[in-house]
Amino acid sequence: MKTGKKIWLCIVGIILIALGVYCFTSPSLTLLTTAKILGIALLVEGIMKMTFTLRTQAFLPFSGTRMLSALLDILFGLFILFHLYGTAVSLPMLFAIWVIIEGISIAVQSFDYKKFGFSQWWLILILGICATLLGIFGMQNLHVTAATLSGLIGIALIVAGLANFFAVIGVSRVENTFKF
Repeated sequence: MKTGKKIWLCIVGIILIALGVYCFTSPSLTLLTTAKILGIALLVEGIMKMTFTLRTQAFLPFSGTRMLSALLDILFGLFILFHLYGTAVSLPMLFAIWVIIEGISIAVQSFDYKKFGFSQWWLILILGICATLLGIFGMQNLHVTAATLSGLIGIALIVAGLANFFAVIGVSRVENTFKF
């Protein structure tokens, strides 16, 4: 790998790590940025889905439902983009609700595992109950949920930045071994 590319990977790594650290210090801005990315992603996805549907509607069945889905994605994306602050404030609550629903689903599924003879089904039940309780805690303490989401995003960015540095080290070792 050329030296310029290695330097670029290191610069991107530094930027990602800095952004990750910033997520820990500014959770509200992190949630606002996440809302903006979500809105843009839904808008782009809806436009792409609509384009695909228009090109394939002659030979793919159920194009009406895909078109409706595309329109809803576009409308939802625009709604989020025009209501960024409301979306950012709602993200912790939506996340907590999702955790509650997933926790209940996991707990209910544990009984299916029991029916099929899985002896540790009760562990899945306990995990489902714990997830549900964490979701309820998150609903009652939205500031903690917001900080947790920002922290998780920050950790993900830091890990991605560190991965760039390890990639440069790994490529350099391979180059030194094989004398590229």
